[in-house]
Amino acid sequence: MTDTQSLDDLRVATVNEHMRLENAYDFPGCIGKFGKPKYQLVADGELYDGTDRVHYFLSQNHTAFPDFVFEPTRVSPTTNAVVVEGHFVGTHLGPWRGLPASGKKVDFEMCLIFEFDGESMTNEKLYFDLSTPLRQLGIADDYNSLRGKLTAAINHPVVIIKALIFSLTHRGRRNGAKPAS
Repeated sequence: MTDTQSLDDLRVATVNEHMRLENAYDFPGCIGKFGKPKYQLVADGELYDGTDRVHYFLSQNHTAFPDFVFEPTRVSPTTNAVVVEGHFVGTHLGPWRGLPASGKKVDFEMCLIFEFDGESMTNEKLYFDLSTPLRQLGIADDYNSLRGKLTAAINHPVVIIKALIFSLTHRGRRNGAKPAS
């Protein structure tokens, strides 16, 4: 085994243990896998830097979704990072992002990037579409539904009119077709 392979194996083992501890709600153990704890939520720009802030973030998720689990589907080492794809699954039984408990289940895809400096895990970046869990909780509308289209038309009439004009004027250009003259 090469040095790179053994470093990759060590990093993957660190990430897998971190996720196992988080799913077991052992937040001190989970945070202990970091050399310097940091969570970065790319969807809304939130940053939780340091042990206390990361613990706060994890505790808030557990309060909102006391049965939450992250189910990884792919774990892949890459240069200075481990990329993980999976699903966040849980039941909304406590306040989350200012929203009161709804009792509804969420199941949405996430991509996590665990950054490393050598053997030390230094950051977890969470990528996910925030509108998906909000739709599942009944807070947001699916833009493809009638209600979603009506809401968009009422809230953003100029944008909708421009999109409609674009759609009508570019209809013949789809699939490589030339517009009619």
